[in-house]
Amino acid sequence: MFKAILIEKDGERTKARLAEVDKSALPDGDIRVRISHSTLNYKDGLAITGKGPIVRSFPMVPGIDFAGIVEESSNPRFKPGDGVVLNGFGVGEGHWGGLAEYARVKGDWLIPLPEGISAARAMALGTAGYTAMLCVMALQREGVTPEKGEIIVTGAGGGVGGTAILILAHLGYDVAASTGRPEEADYLKGLGAKTIIDRKELSSPGRPLQTARWAGAVESVGSHPLANVCASMKDNGVVTACGLAQGLDLRTTVAPFILRGVTLVGINSVYRPLADRVEAWGRLAHEIDFGKLDGMTRTISLPQAIDAAGDLLDGKVRGRLVVAVSG
Repeated sequence: MFKAILIEKDGERTKARLAEVDKSALPDGDIRVRISHSTLNYKDGLAITGKGPIVRSFPMVPGIDFAGIVEESSNPRFKPGDGVVLNGFGVGEGHWGGLAEYARVKGDWLIPLPEGISAARAMALGTAGYTAMLCVMALQREGVTPEKGEIIVTGAGGGVGGTAILILAHLGYDVAASTGRPEEADYLKGLGAKTIIDRKELSSPGRPLQTARWAGAVESVGSHPLANVCASMKDNGVVTACGLAQGLDLRTTVAPFILRGVTLVGINSVYRPLADRVEAWGRLAHEIDFGKLDGMTRTISLPQAIDAAGDLLDGKVRGRLVVAVSG
């Protein structure tokens, strides 16, 4: 038996509870992992609270990522005792996820725990940090260097935004942080932001083409903020879009794209080729100020994760939440 958060369906409603589960109930896979740490992401909050259609089958163990030690393996890439990390691949949505003491998954979904990163810090980064690094990689691939100008990061108080600021500042970029919580200004500047932008400036419909301000963007909010960021890019600016906290809609025009040559790059962190995942995690091991990462991280226990999911959706969580699953 092992402890897990279990989401079950009761009529039209779902309910999450801490449960004792038999190992025989674990889904199919060629590797069994004893999980030491997981984390809470926006998707996990939606799944646990039932406020979004994230879970595709029931019962479900949420948790879209985890770190732990291989306990059993029939996959040639891993052997018992190996440290591993998982992000995405529908885990926590259609396949039992990381908010449990054990998981059984396909070995192709795993990468080795990068050298120099503990399991706890890997989950302080988690899918949020991994996604932020994919955004930075895309900006660099499109030629956005620090000399090109300022980078705007929306949803700066969240996991993707905060980690993006850490990475960009470490690489020498000037960062503008957009947040709806002005009291977080000192915190965001401590992560490396040079300028604080009130979210209200971006949250309502704006003109199709606006004053050119940004060379690049890490945009995790969607809806009007994404449209306004696109409209405010400099010539040949690059916007990486990775989230939808404000909404799925995007009401914009072709003006930024045909008059300023703006590039909009979608970031899908769930199904990435192995090489991309390994590169992103390898760079995270070397391009993060871990002291600052520790400062933006709070650790909670597995039983606390259910209540914390609601706080996350209510905007009451700053930075990253690590779930210490074992112990």
